[in-house]
Amino acid sequence: MNSLGFNKPESETRVVVAMSGGVDSSVVASLLNEQGYDVIGITLQLYDHGAAIEKKGACCAGQDIYDAKRVAEKRGFPHYVLDYEDKFRQSVIDDFADSYLRGETPIPCVRCNQTVKFRDLLKMAHDLGGDCLATGHYIQRKINADTGQAELHRAIDPLKDQSYFLFATTQDQLDYLRFPLGGWTKDKTRSEAQRLGLLTADKPDSQDICFVPNGDYASVVRKVRPEAEKPGSIVHVDGRVVGTHNGIVNYTVGQRKGLGIGGGVSDNNEPLYVVGLKPDTNDVIVGPKKALSRNIITIHDSNWLDNTPGSIQVKLRSVSRPYDAEILHNRDGSSQIILNDPQYGISPGQAAVCYRDDRVIGGGWIVKSDYDAAFVRSKAA
Repeated sequence: MNSLGFNKPESETRVVVAMSGGVDSSVVASLLNEQGYDVIGITLQLYDHGAAIEKKGACCAGQDIYDAKRVAEKRGFPHYVLDYEDKFRQSVIDDFADSYLRGETPIPCVRCNQTVKFRDLLKMAHDLGGDCLATGHYIQRKINADTGQAELHRAIDPLKDQSYFLFATTQDQLDYLRFPLGGWTKDKTRSEAQRLGLLTADKPDSQDICFVPNGDYASVVRKVRPEAEKPGSIVHVDGRVVGTHNGIVNYTVGQRKGLGIGGGVSDNNEPLYVVGLKPDTNDVIVGPKKALSRNIITIHDSNWLDNTPGSIQVKLRSVSRPYDAEILHNRDGSSQIILNDPQYGISPGQAAVCYRDDRVIGGGWIVKSDYDAAFVRSKAA
């Protein structure tokens, strides 16, 4: 059995590699090519703003496509560029804008993995005769010794772990995918890139959402959905109107700065936070930090690799630590996550990703969150 889990020689194993033009995917493709696999590189043209803002490290920009092509040419394996701009706009950008209009805080990178990359790109890999699709994501794919089933596990490098963004990977997709870098640190990847002589060895990591220049998401939403700039009221949780706004798209749950509210609104000048967005009335709801406290989370549109109810750990943001919780599944397909300790700033539209130890068991999209004081008292008793 070869290193990718196939009972045939590397030369007879075709691996389609998703190449973004960055160092991670360049190393994956080059290393597999060096090991003798039949490698085909694929780069998706999704949305090119890199040239427009003259900024390197912008995902999917023209320079990235050129870099991926040069890596493939140097190593001597085929490389194709696929124009997926229409698919990306429909599946990711439009959904991103509509999510903000619904008062949510979306995560477009998850949607991209869920649709364009792990749906449309997987189909293309199959069409090319690939035995598997390999990517440069930092996440581990392990085979359960008892069941023989592929599982998703966190990367060994906690600073690079991308499991939060891949919770929507289905079992069928996981059976076909390979993640060669999941057991590596970023330093090791850079070292291998140097050894392989890759032009991307010192290329900086992409930091921005690829279609959001300079992090100004509101301008993107306004361009796609001009109706996003609809003035409305800023309302305190006690019912008082304390200000006005130029569109709920400019606010997110948990936001403290830039509310545009004068002093004297709260007792003792206690800081105010955005605690909710009401798209039906076009109101921004503000209140003290304690009003953000939540311990019951409802998710839907979920994907489960293991749907056994019971104790879990859950991440509510990509950069947060996992929190201890319980998971319950409802007959309507939704699930409830009950946090052992209340958390703050939980926003609809974000993902709740569930783990048991290092294994990703699945997750879903947050539709609402609540505070149950009785539950808190029962935990304290």
